[in-house]
Amino acid sequence: MNMSNLLIIRHARQIVHVCNKSESMLRGKEMAHVAVTESSNGLSLVVGDDGCIKDFGEDAELEAKYRQCAFQKEIDASGKAILPGLVDGHTHPVWVGDRVHEFAMKLAGATYMDVHKAGGGIHFTVDHVQKATEEELCSSLLERLKRMVKSGTTLVEAKSGYGLNAESEVKMLKALEKAKECFKDIEISSTYCGAHAIPRGKSMEEATNDVINIQIPKIKELNDSKELSVENIDVFCEKGVFDTDASERILQAGKEIGLAINFHGDELHPMNSGELGAKLDARAISHLEEVSDEGIQAMSRKSVVAVILPTTAYILRLKPPPVRKMIEAGVAVALGSDFNPNAFCLSMPLTMHLACVILRMSMNEALAAATINAAASLGRSQTHGSIEVGKVADMIVVDAPRWEHLIYQMGSHNELIKYVIKNGRVVHSS
Repeated sequence: MNMSNLLIIRHARQIVHVCNKSESMLRGKEMAHVAVTESSNGLSLVVGDDGCIKDFGEDAELEAKYRQCAFQKEIDASGKAILPGLVDGHTHPVWVGDRVHEFAMKLAGATYMDVHKAGGGIHFTVDHVQKATEEELCSSLLERLKRMVKSGTTLVEAKSGYGLNAESEVKMLKALEKAKECFKDIEISSTYCGAHAIPRGKSMEEATNDVINIQIPKIKELNDSKELSVENIDVFCEKGVFDTDASERILQAGKEIGLAINFHGDELHPMNSGELGAKLDARAISHLEEVSDEGIQAMSRKSVVAVILPTTAYILRLKPPPVRKMIEAGVAVALGSDFNPNAFCLSMPLTMHLACVILRMSMNEALAAATINAAASLGRSQTHGSIEVGKVADMIVVDAPRWEHLIYQMGSHNELIKYVIKNGRVVHSS
């Protein structure tokens, strides 16, 4: 037996595994039944030197088993719950220049497209990002990532999309690379989203051609040279932005250079995005407020993950996506905060709370959606998203006898989360 291990957590009341059979995702009724080990005698968990979960069980059992072992770190979790680190399946964290003034417009009745047509929205942020340096973008990004960690997020999807030309999109993606290098407390899955809006002065066809013929080849070049490590391709498939045909061409071009398809679809208008994602073997589709019944069935058949963003429906006062219908059809539902200048939310616990109240998800379903299913939307569910032996030791310790307090105590997660653990190392404590 290895005589040295990275971490032991002792005396926990609950270990919330979410999965315990190496499931790649939870679908349908499975989402309502997350795996939990509970003991009034106390539970312990051991992390090995490789940063992966090595063992767990009753205190007495593990105390005897590891009596001769040294640990670099010990945590007393008496009366507390251990959960997987939270996974944020959809964010736009690379930008400068807030849009608080637009929030006032929306409160006064302006729609998303009203703001967009008035020169606000994405274009307002694009103007600021195009003028910003890579260092300025990275600086603001790092502050946001630190706040995500404090809220329990250990893995996050992060998009470009406020550049809208090759130079600025690459600048955003390079800011993400710098963050990966200098900030190890959170893991980032980078997404290229150059087709986030139509640049001023261009037609949809011109923008589509620029993305396919100029931007995507540049992303491939930089990925091949290891200057970037972009994993996903995204497009805003929406009326007045990129139509279904243009979206298909862009997503296919990204797929051909090895990127996983993970795109915005069916948010404001029905665009047959569910059907399109199934046709292209997409890994995930986000939003889906206007998804069709046929699209839901197609996503279920092809195991396309639905990344639901309750903050967006809340902020924009949209019709909520038909989550109950998706779950009943066997679609794996994930959650994302949709952090961006329009929906300024860095907290997955708050996102989970909104999902329960607005979308009528159970707390078990919301937890599955914010862990194993969100990890599946990023192609990482074999290593992340649950507490199982051999998986990456990304965990949070919650100061409550039951894990449900993380959702129940609205807005109190910073006090509840006592430890955030990334790869077996404590990266935040309160």
